[in-house]
Amino acid sequence: MGDLQKKYRFLFAGGGTGGHLFPAVAVAEQIREMKPEADILFVGTKDRIEGRVIPKLGFKFKSIWIKGFSRKFNLENLLFPIRLIVSLIQSLIINISFKPKVALGSGGYVAGPAIWASSIIGAKIILIEQNSYPGVTTRLLERYANEIHLSFEESKKYLRKKNVQSITGNPVRRDLGKMKKTDALKEFGLSDEKKTLLVLGGSLGAKTINEAMLDSVKILEAKNVQVIWQTGKNYYEKFKLLNSINIKVYDFIENMNAAYSSCDLLLARAGATTIAEILNLGIPTILVPSPNVAENHQHLNAKSLSDKQAAILIEDKNLKNELAKSVFETLESEKKINELKTNALALAKPDAAKVIAQRAIKFAEAI
Repeated sequence: MGDLQKKYRFLFAGGGTGGHLFPAVAVAEQIREMKPEADILFVGTKDRIEGRVIPKLGFKFKSIWIKGFSRKFNLENLLFPIRLIVSLIQSLIINISFKPKVALGSGGYVAGPAIWASSIIGAKIILIEQNSYPGVTTRLLERYANEIHLSFEESKKYLRKKNVQSITGNPVRRDLGKMKKTDALKEFGLSDEKKTLLVLGGSLGAKTINEAMLDSVKILEAKNVQVIWQTGKNYYEKFKLLNSINIKVYDFIENMNAAYSSCDLLLARAGATTIAEILNLGIPTILVPSPNVAENHQHLNAKSLSDKQAAILIEDKNLKNELAKSVFETLESEKKINELKTNALALAKPDAAKVIAQRAIKFAEAI
C-alpha cells in the first residue's frame, strides 16, 4: 500500500466558491473510486467553503493564507502582497512534504500559489476551467499546464497553449441524479397536477431574482404555477411570510436531487456549476446572469447556452418586467420545453469527472 500511495499522490487546489470547489471534488471522488489506495490532498483556505466541506468528505486538507484581491479599495488589499508571499512559501512546504505526482487546479485565487508550487517540484499539472471566459488564475497558470480541461468551446480563444486544451465539460458529482417526479414533489408537499417553477439564487441569495419573484409570485399562483423558492440565507427572513400551499420558501435547499426532479422549469443565476447540472439533467432553464461577477463570465456562460437554444437568457435589469410572462409562456409551450431539454442534453458532458480522473491517473502511472 505504501508504494502504491507514493505512486498515486494527487494534490487538488481550488475554492473560495462552490463553483471552483465541487468540480475538483467530483474528480477526486472518481479517483478515489478507481484507485482506493490513492493519497489525495486538498489545499485551500480554512475560512471559505473548502475549509468546511473537504474534511467532511474524508479528504486531507491543508490551508494557506491567501485571500482574493478586492476590486474595491480596502485595507485588506494592502495585505495582499504579504499574504501572497506567505502563501507561496506555505505552498512550497506543503508540496515538498506531500510530493504529489499530479496537481489539479480548478480555479479561484487559492489555486495560484498551490499549483505554482506543484510545478516547481515537478508534478504534472492539470487545470479545470468551468467558465466560458477563463478566470485569471487559469490564465496565469496556463504556462505550467500539461492539460487544460474546458467546459466551453469559446474558452479556447482566450488561452495561448492550444496543444494542451480539450473540451471535457465541467465535472459534476456522482450523487447528482433524478428522482421520480411524484416522489420529489411529495418532499415539498406539492401537487403533481400543477407546473412547478424552481427558483435558485445561490446559497446567499440573489437580490434581483428575489425582488422579481415578489412582484410575480401572485400572478404565477393565479395561473396555476407552484414554486419552490430558495431565497438564500440573506433574504429568507424578508420572504418567508410568502410560504403557502403553492409557494414553498427556503433559505437553502439541502436535497437538490429532489428540487431538480420536481421542476418543469428552473430560474437561476448562470454559474458554471448550475450550468453543468442543468445540461447533465436536461432541465429547461431561464438564466439570469449576475452582473456582479468577475469579467462578466456569467453572461458569457448564459449566452453560450442561449445561442444554442439550450436555455433562455434574461438580463438582470429586465427580470422584473419579463419574469412572469417568460415563465408562463415557456411552461405553456410543450414545444419550447422539449427544445430546451433536448438542446441542453446535447451539450452535456456527463463523463467529465471520469475522463479527467483517468487522465490524472495515467499521468501518475507514467512518472
